[in-house]
Amino acid sequence: MEQLDRCNDADRAWVTDAIAKVEADANRSADTHLLPFPLPDGWGIDLYLKDESVHPTGSLKHRLARSLFLYGLCNGWIGPRTTIVEASSGSTAVSEAYFARMLGLPFIAVMPASTSPEKVLLIEFQGGKCHLVQDPAAVVVEARWLAEDTGGHFMDQFTYAERATDWRGNNNIAESIYAQLALERHPVPAWVVVGAGTGGTSATIGRYVRYLRHPTKVCVVDPENSAFYPAWEAADWAVETGRGSRIEGIGRPRVEPSFQPTVVDRMVRVPDAASLAAMRAASAVLGRRVGGSTGTNVWGAFALISEMLAAGVRGSVVTLICDGGERYADTYYSDEWVAAQGLDLSPYLRVAESFLATGAWPARGT
Repeated sequence: MEQLDRCNDADRAWVTDAIAKVEADANRSADTHLLPFPLPDGWGIDLYLKDESVHPTGSLKHRLARSLFLYGLCNGWIGPRTTIVEASSGSTAVSEAYFARMLGLPFIAVMPASTSPEKVLLIEFQGGKCHLVQDPAAVVVEARWLAEDTGGHFMDQFTYAERATDWRGNNNIAESIYAQLALERHPVPAWVVVGAGTGGTSATIGRYVRYLRHPTKVCVVDPENSAFYPAWEAADWAVETGRGSRIEGIGRPRVEPSFQPTVVDRMVRVPDAASLAAMRAASAVLGRRVGGSTGTNVWGAFALISEMLAAGVRGSVVTLICDGGERYADTYYSDEWVAAQGLDLSPYLRVAESFLATGAWPARGT
């Protein structure tokens, strides 16, 4: 009788130990905070920011990286000699480099050359290597080629994000949000606002609220140059922009497989200048710097809250602090960099300041 063993006992034992290490990391990590964002009490509307910047690797992507490693290990894709390759604009690569180092595996991040120097240093600090490409639309193709060339494994966050995450619970981000809201005056949010990079977070939250039969709606905010919004608008999921996003961590030149439009209730396109203006306005209120994708989220949340106020609706809105602003000292928080990008934040800063004072928001088209 012929017999073929594809995995020897030593490799299987390594995988078992690797899964235990990744699970232990989760077990010793506290949940992230749900921070109230101060709004006038008389509005009857509460805004909360889920602070994902307090993960060990400093961003929302720590959850995704953990799930992707467990998915790869349990599928037999990652072994004791596997080189891990990822296509990433930065934060996912930082988190995956952390887990790769934990398991003693080499890690290569394929990233746009425009990625902030701070993120490159964070990846290298975690023991990873950075492979920079000039064309942001080419990172996935380059990562796939590099994985084949090294005999490694391409993590492919854009395909596997929604598959690797247990959307029914298991302390995913949606379950955590509802548990932390349980004692608030509006424990079931009217809206959850998130950006789309892989689409995995919006898919997880959208599925979870349906599974638990909550009336919460999901709003996805999308930056300039991203394909998600124009594809949504045209109901054509083949739309491509061929351009990378200036707001790191969200926005893609094509609609990624993990994005599930059927669980999204609304999409909003946010100008990059508005994202950075809201980022700065939120940082001033919170007393700490947040990143650009957080600004995109906050801009969308402000617009929804103004809409609720105008309709006399009371309730809560939840969005995310995706990462901290210290990663963007030389870009989003640099007036010189902003000016070099041709962005004028002043009109959007006035909108944000007016909203915080009065709840007013410009009419659509103005």
